[in-house]
Amino acid sequence: MNWGLIGASTIASEHMIGAIRANSGHDVVSVQSSSPTRGKEYAAKHGITASTTSLSDILNGSDVDAVYISTTNEKHLPQAMTAIAAGKHVLCEKPLAMTVADAATMVRAAQDAGIVLATNHHLRNAGSHLAIRNLITTGRLGEVLSIRIFHAVMLPEHLRGWRIDNPLAGGGVIPDIVVHDADTVRFYLGEDPADIVAQELSGAMGVDVEDSVMSVWTTPSGVTVQTHESFTHPFAGSGIEVHGTKGSVIARNVMTQQPVGDILLRTASGEESIEYSLHNLYERSVSKFATAVAGDRQPAATGVDGLKSLAVAEAVKKAAVTGQRTTVDYGGY
Repeated sequence: MNWGLIGASTIASEHMIGAIRANSGHDVVSVQSSSPTRGKEYAAKHGITASTTSLSDILNGSDVDAVYISTTNEKHLPQAMTAIAAGKHVLCEKPLAMTVADAATMVRAAQDAGIVLATNHHLRNAGSHLAIRNLITTGRLGEVLSIRIFHAVMLPEHLRGWRIDNPLAGGGVIPDIVVHDADTVRFYLGEDPADIVAQELSGAMGVDVEDSVMSVWTTPSGVTVQTHESFTHPFAGSGIEVHGTKGSVIARNVMTQQPVGDILLRTASGEESIEYSLHNLYERSVSKFATAVAGDRQPAATGVDGLKSLAVAEAVKKAAVTGQRTTVDYGGY
């Protein structure tokens, strides 16, 4: 497939352009940026043939089969809807949209048009998380009792900007990181969190959006999930723990874009280091997307997956603001 980039973004530069080209027969042939200067410089740097400020220029080109959307969050809905109407398959960054209702609009439009809409949830493509999920689904942990996620990091300087000062663009740690953790929990358990309590903080970076949040979720089967997400913790590290009746998994440094981290399985027999595939997360995401476009199975994370992780994030925000237990509303999905 030939790809068009909607957004001359850092994530496309650092991860997605290489991942697309690493898949045989795939290339990035155009990029759209709101700045003509940035677009031209970006295209030249990455060997992309065409740059434009016009979305229609990319979508009307017969040489583009799919688009990757990595603009600020408030632009996802109109850009995706325009791409779907033009018959282009869509791989969209998370959060899929600003609201669950908007995400549902995108999902329905893609279904009606026979278009593949996928969410670029990279963590479920990691060898580490695939290995942990396998431990759960094969019964090595027994019945899952609880999950703890620590995803409190120091947001790198070059990724700040709108993430810390623009709620209208979808800034804040909840839409940026909670959606990752929600998707990972759903990927592990195969069920959706049901209700949530939460507390948020803001101001550590001098911003108006929340920059730290802690929450507790429950699932229909009774699993308790505890999460901590932040933009302000330089030395906390990241990780996830899954505790069951027969064993526990303790994973460190796995909530990341790289194939790194350690996984320890602890059971009555002792402790065991779990090996896992070190493949590139984003290359797998593109590969799964391409397979779905070819009509075989689903992308790694569907549009509905993106909608549901967003629904959890919405519930975390509501619970934090109101101080009340909040039921997750999945918009009928």
